[in-house]
Amino acid sequence: MRRFPQALRLLVAAGILSLLTGCIETGGEPMKTVDQVDLARFMGDWYVVANIPTFVEKGAHNAVESYALNPDGTIATTFTFNKDAFDGPEKVHHPKGFVLDTKTNAHWGMQFIWPIKADYRIIYLDDDYQTTVIGRAKRDYVWVMSRTPDFSDEEFQEMKAFIEGVGYDPSKLERVPQQTG
Repeated sequence: MRRFPQALRLLVAAGILSLLTGCIETGGEPMKTVDQVDLARFMGDWYVVANIPTFVEKGAHNAVESYALNPDGTIATTFTFNKDAFDGPEKVHHPKGFVLDTKTNAHWGMQFIWPIKADYRIIYLDDDYQTTVIGRAKRDYVWVMSRTPDFSDEEFQEMKAFIEGVGYDPSKLERVPQQTG
């Protein structure tokens, strides 16, 4: 009986490792980030309102990513969501963020499993720090996040056009259900 849980853990770890690799740009135009991120303003709660999800995020409801700047410059991250329904089981992940480009603060590594740091690039950020888009050089996953869970169809279409403009397949972008009010 002990072999199955160990085998399952190895399978999950292998899947996560394959998911998180890919910090190297692959063909096409390089993934551009925003010019500058004020880390203090960027910290706090962000509702994930749309994404091209990883296997972990499929079926996520009420997804929220929270950031807090640590004294050593790393970013404490908490990613919380309900699995498959608004009242589904709560899932919580605690990756650690690392600012890789301190000139812009817009290119991070996000570490779910040591020693691998997943590619994490802030490719859109409005002036008011209310909406952001996080992308990856491989253009395989993307996250559209907002400071509030309310995200109109018009805003969704604007972000869909934006991600297409930077090389993503917009047909893969999914809304993440958020309970509001």
